[in-house]
Amino acid sequence: MATLGFFVTLLIVVGWLHFTGAAATRGIERKDMDWNNDGNVTMREMLQSFYAVTVTTTTEGARECRTFAFRGSEQSLRVDCKTVVQPASK
Repeated sequence: MATLGFFVTLLIVVGWLHFTGAAATRGIERKDMDWNNDGNVTMREMLQSFYAVTVTTTTEGARECRTFAFRGSEQSLRVDCKTVVQPASK
């Protein structure tokens, strides 16, 4: 029963992190977690992706941008944009 309680709690926490936009739940690769741009990804930066860094995704036509920012801050850390090509519909 304790194991079930643990997994239910874990599921709730992961759901809350995803709902609040935590970077770790948005498919960010480890190499992209260099929040201070020093060229090295530390354990602290990886942990920050769970509790401190949020991601906001915006789409304008075929252009998709992800804005990374510290939780509660309007200042962005980085913006990654890419062009997404949709398959032709029949």
